[in-house]
Amino acid sequence: MFLRQCLSGAAALCLAASAFATPTEDAQRHLGAIAGNDIDALMSTYADGATMQWIGGPLDGTYAGREQLMDLWTRFAKAQGKLDLAVFKIEEYGNPKGATVSANARYRGIAQTKVRHVIVYRDGKIVSEVWQIDPSMQFQQ
Repeated sequence: MFLRQCLSGAAALCLAASAFATPTEDAQRHLGAIAGNDIDALMSTYADGATMQWIGGPLDGTYAGREQLMDLWTRFAKAQGKLDLAVFKIEEYGNPKGATVSANARYRGIAQTKVRHVIVYRDGKIVSEVWQIDPSMQFQQ
């Protein structure tokens, strides 16, 4: 009886573990929330004290903490509206202490913005993010 309960518990743990997303999947959802202007979803991905380095364009600067990040994404959403997103060359690197996901993305609406993202995760939350605008970025389809 005890062995059956242990096996049932182990199976439940395996099923629960498979429900967790990888950092790459989390990053893809994060980029999708940016394109869709889903501020609530964006803010739920950040750890307290997270920082953003936005390099280039009118929002160039350093943003730290929830209040500044909320202001950043609200301004971005108002300026851009919903965008078409294409993600290329996504790579994940990690160890038990955290993970880094890098990706090239193209956001297209009225204007087009090409961005190199570098997102650092610890304990499943974003602690650091780089948004590098790169107009010369090439995409392979």
